[in-house]
Amino acid sequence: MEFLRPATWEDALAARAEHPGALPVQGGTDVMVEINFDARRPAALLDLNPVRELAGWDMADGRLRVGAGVTYTRLIEELGDRLPGLAQASRTVGSPQIRNRGTVGGNLGAASPAGDAHPPLLAGDTVIEVESAARGVRMIPAAAFYTGVKRNALEPDELIRAFWTIPATGPQYFAKIGTRNAMVIAVCSFAIALHPAERRAGTGLGSAAPTPRRAADAERFLNAELDWEGRSPLSPRVARRFGELVAGAAAPIDDVRGTAGYRGHALAVLARRALAWAWNDHIGTTGRREAS
Repeated sequence: MEFLRPATWEDALAARAEHPGALPVQGGTDVMVEINFDARRPAALLDLNPVRELAGWDMADGRLRVGAGVTYTRLIEELGDRLPGLAQASRTVGSPQIRNRGTVGGNLGAASPAGDAHPPLLAGDTVIEVESAARGVRMIPAAAFYTGVKRNALEPDELIRAFWTIPATGPQYFAKIGTRNAMVIAVCSFAIALHPAERRAGTGLGSAAPTPRRAADAERFLNAELDWEGRSPLSPRVARRFGELVAGAAAPIDDVRGTAGYRGHALAVLARRALAWAWNDHIGTTGRREAS
């Protein structure tokens, strides 16, 4: 197996163009596990860890641009106040050691339906910045980035450089269910982001379909039903219907972690709870009582 270790972004793009079959490695928390278990044997590894251009973040035109090499630990510590939903999801990723190495860029590259970063990225209208040496930069909305089970919209000569998102303008929440309390792959997961100035909500579902996805009908329902101006308490009817619509947006399967029926039920519960938490934050209500 050939090992490529570019020092700069330009060198990384050149190496990617010359070796389109090389497997990019950022933190290595997914890739190295697959290699160790002989589940994958690429012809070459493209190690992006030395590329400093991937390790920073900044603000541009009112949006956050976060490099693909920023770790989960840094997202929590440096951006938790601006991206609370993604920070909540980051806290559920593996152990502290994994969070110190793993990155959202790696999560995007792997494109696993169970990836914890995907639901908050979808709920926050994130856009993925990718680049190739030959064709330059391409911006891909998160909703169009996932194309199948562990497949994404990258061309063979492209690499993920960063993701762009607007800092939270309202409450954001992430919740997931696993077979234990920590260091676990999600049985299903859900994220919500309220955008009060636009009177709309964003959603994201994980581990509940071949790809991470939004619940578009549920979003439209909330946009019309929530009392954005008067900030009335959340109606139990609205919460229940929202949960039903979220569950209806999923296409779960039976596997070793759970049945399709359980995933649908769990998503409805997670959606109701996350909506109640977010709406109570928005109207200034303390506590986290589920609307039932």
